[in-house]
Amino acid sequence: MGKMSDTGSQNRPLGPIVANWSPPIRPQEDVRIGQYAQLEPLDPARHAALLYRAFSGHPQVWDYMPAGPFGSSSGFHRFVSDITKADYPKFYAVKDLEAGEFGGFCSYLRISPDAGSIEVGYISFAPQLQQTRASTEAMFLMMQWAFDAGYRRYEWKCNALNGPSRRTAQRLGFSYEGTFRQADVVKGRNRDTAWFAVTDTDWPALKEAFSLWLAPSNFDASGQQIERLGDLTRLVRVASDPTL
Repeated sequence: MGKMSDTGSQNRPLGPIVANWSPPIRPQEDVRIGQYAQLEPLDPARHAALLYRAFSGHPQVWDYMPAGPFGSSSGFHRFVSDITKADYPKFYAVKDLEAGEFGGFCSYLRISPDAGSIEVGYISFAPQLQQTRASTEAMFLMMQWAFDAGYRRYEWKCNALNGPSRRTAQRLGFSYEGTFRQADVVKGRNRDTAWFAVTDTDWPALKEAFSLWLAPSNFDASGQQIERLGDLTRLVRVASDPTL
């Protein structure tokens, strides 16, 4: 059989054929364990009190989030109960295995199997989890599952004013794709949304970069990194964030 044409009946360009395409599955109720991080489905009874304790005293964690901060454990418990009632978004609690503590949560949202697209988002990490090997590996485990499941596109979106989130996306290998102006109203304020993505063509090189960075040999005796992840992912990104 000959190669199918990438042009239409009037010689207009069409996208290339996606060979053997079938929509991937939706995220499951699975536990994922790495070297430094463990992800497990977020459960109010198991995780709410522990996470409230981790977030307590750090209201800045919620500055760019659609909810929070929370003034009581019961209020936070209700929040966790509400966001886990539906099957999707699919939330996961993140445990730092070195510290032995749960320090945050994240989710898959905008799950579109027919398009082969999925977004990681609603990420809330307490300060003690931020900038740790566990936080990076948690993001790697989320990304790895998506591409292993057959997704073609993995998205990251954030408030365009959220500089730390934009830096994290770029460090993790996401390519900047643009900013949607006046995309939302959150807590009564305008939100412009910055878009980033990784595709399945980026993934093999990114997976190797993460594997090199997460290797125990990449850290000295005091736990300081030798190779920076951002340096390892720089050559994979097809576009950099102009604000960084």
